Amino acid sequence: MIRAILVGLAVFTLAACETTKGAGKDIEKAGDAIQEAATDVQQNI
Repeated sequence: MIRAILVGLAVFTLAACETTKGAGKDIEKAGDAIQEAATDVQQNI
């Protein structure tokens, strides 16, 4: 479920950016969100 939300968020974010530099920032933010979600899952195991 979390993965689907993060993928949807990443797609929405990428669609909103207008430049390559902006895309890089958006991808970085999406990666950070995925990393945080993975950390939360690992801590709850």
